[in-house]
This record gives sequence, structure tokens and C-alpha cells, in this order.
Amino acid sequence: MTVIDTRPAVDLDVTPLSGTIGAEIRGVDLTQPLDDATIAAIRQVWLERRVVFFPGQHLTPEEHTRVASYFGEVTPAHPVIPGIDGHPEVFEIDYGQSGRLYAQYGELSRQRAGLSWHTDVTFVERPPAGSLLNAVVVPPAGGDTLWTDQVAAFAALSTPLQEFLSTLTAVHDGRAQFGGFLEQGGGEFEWDGEIYRSLDPVEHPVVRTHPETGEKVLFVNPGFTSHVKELMADESEALLSFLYAHSARPEFVVRYHWHQGDLGFWDNRATQHAVAGDFAGQERVIQRVTLRGDRPV
Repeated sequence: MTVIDTRPAVDLDVTPLSGTIGAEIRGVDLTQPLDDATIAAIRQVWLERRVVFFPGQHLTPEEHTRVASYFGEVTPAHPVIPGIDGHPEVFEIDYGQSGRLYAQYGELSRQRAGLSWHTDVTFVERPPAGSLLNAVVVPPAGGDTLWTDQVAAFAALSTPLQEFLSTLTAVHDGRAQFGGFLEQGGGEFEWDGEIYRSLDPVEHPVVRTHPETGEKVLFVNPGFTSHVKELMADESEALLSFLYAHSARPEFVVRYHWHQGDLGFWDNRATQHAVAGDFAGQERVIQRVTLRGDRPV
């Protein structure tokens, strides 16, 4: 019998950052083109560790977008917020008074300086597969980002609860968070080949199957999940409250302290993340490029 070795041909310098989630990858220069073997090796670590970090890369927007393109199809910056000048795929996250978002959206943008747990853009039919975050300006203290492993969170539930959750549908709604941005931005944006003139709620399974690994993922988040379709309102609220608390248990979480020039790359299909809002009055500028996803099943 012939045994086929499916391990990547490149050995990366990988340092795990917690028991289940997060790793730093060193010795790869992302300012230079990557070969197929290196891309495959990075992808394998990314799928296993959910979020990976490349310290000290200092990428330009062009380099940032090129690196993202190795791992999937790059999307526009955001369904309702435009990208930076000359780079419509780069979403700049800067909510300070000197930042572009504040200049365009005023006080509306300042409400989002610190973000609680969420999975990006689950309020569309095909949420992003992943995102790459480039640390452009980092405060001397504060502004860390946390990720939580939703494969591990689901696996830690009892079998009867896993089976029950797998029968349920969640409604995801982005109007509370981004409806104002859509209105102030002119009311018409393109995402995933569709023009967005309004943010209509969408439905996703409470438990999705990861399209690459086959793992079961808990796929609800307090940022955009409004309720569970099959339950009464009080039942839905109680169940979601439990799941949100369970999802953020310390054993599922990694916290990353950024340094200028770091690049983070996370699997949006298998994680939630949050931004520590402890950098008031300090400048923090992060640029994000997002990869097109598929419909959760």
C-alpha cells in the first residue's frame, strides 16, 4: 500500500500562543512573493490554529492585498464603508478624531473604538472566509485584539446540547451597528457582487460545518445575531446568553498585543474576536483586507 504524505513541504517557524488557538509564524518575508509550498504550509497552520501572526512585516497596502490574494478572493473593504483612496479593498479602522472614519461619519464612528465579541460581517448571505489585519499605528499600551476558538467551544458542549443546537437557525442583523454608516455614506455599496441599499437580516445555521476541515463550529455572535428563529423570544435570549458566555471562556481565547508592522490572519468561519477598548486618547490605526466566503451550511 502506498502512503501519501500530505504534510506541507515547508517547515515553518511556528510558536503556538495558547492551548488551542493562535500562533506566531516567523522567518517568512511577506514583502516578497511566496511560493506555492510556503502558501500551503501557512494555510495548514492557519486552519489548525484559527489565527496566525507575522511579526514586523510593515506591509504597504499593495503588499497587504497581494498577501491576502494568496489565500482567497479579495472582497471590497466592507459592505457599507468604502476602502482607502486607491485601494477599495483595504478597510482602515481608525476611529480617532484625526482618522478618516471620524472625518466621514463623525460621532457615529467613535462608538466603535472598542468592540465586544463578534464575527465579521455575518449579516450577509456569504460572510467572509477570513481577514488579514495590518497594524499601521499601535498605541504604546492597550488596543489588544482577542480571538476565541468556536470549534473548541462547540466541542466542549454536551452531546445532547450539540444535537439540539444543530437543528436551529440564527438570524443575523447588521442594522443596529452599520445602518447609520449606510445612510450617511450615500445608501448604496457593492459587496459580493450585490448592491447594498439596505441591510436586511439573514439566516445562518447555529452550528455550521467548516468547508475545509469538516469541523463543527458554533456560529452565533453577540455582535450580529439577533435571535434564534425556532424559539420564543425569552428562550432565544436565554440560550444565546449562555452560548455567548460559554464561547468566551478563557481556555478558548488568545489575546494578541500588537506591535507596529505586525500582520494577523484569522479564519472568520471558526472564530469570534474582540478589541480591548483601553486605548482612549491614543492613536490606533489598523488596515484590514477580507477574503470572500461561502454560504454557511
